[in-house]
Amino acid sequence: MERLRESLHDAPIIDKDGYQYLVHPISNGVPMLDPALLREAVSGVIRQADLDVDKIVAPEAMGIHLATALSLQTDIPLVVIRKRSYGLPNEVSLHKTTGYSESEMYINDIEEGDRVLIVDDLLSTGGTLAAICSAFDEIGADIADIVVVFRKVGDSAMDDVDHEVTSLLDISVDEDGVTIH
Repeated sequence: MERLRESLHDAPIIDKDGYQYLVHPISNGVPMLDPALLREAVSGVIRQADLDVDKIVAPEAMGIHLATALSLQTDIPLVVIRKRSYGLPNEVSLHKTTGYSESEMYINDIEEGDRVLIVDDLLSTGGTLAAICSAFDEIGADIADIVVVFRKVGDSAMDDVDHEVTSLLDISVDEDGVTIH
């Protein structure tokens, strides 16, 4: 995880109405994402995650590159939770609230009994992951594991759901930068 740790040292922090927003290649695609950094993150997920699953699931947008690389490495099919409705049969909508936005997301191709691994770039407020977990619980999917690259320490909406999150690195973010815990 040395590359991942080093990459946080120069990551810009942007104040979004009092929310300290980390700008990082893994979580934003800016600056450009070095393949070696992505490989290191995916290798870390492979080491941490329960891979005895039917599907890898990632929310749009920044979980997609991680989940795609993970799917290619493991041959486990990938499902993307989208920000747009396609109106497909059995599509499930969910409402998510984060520290800086509120929106709808749409789940396709997850069915009762599916055993899933949820992968994402960053757990901050937990609004996105908590909404996904609640929707999967309603569908009857089995959440085998949830793995994120970065987790901001502190309270999150995930504290209110019955699912644990594993992170590769726990961090805190303030106007002075990132601290790795």
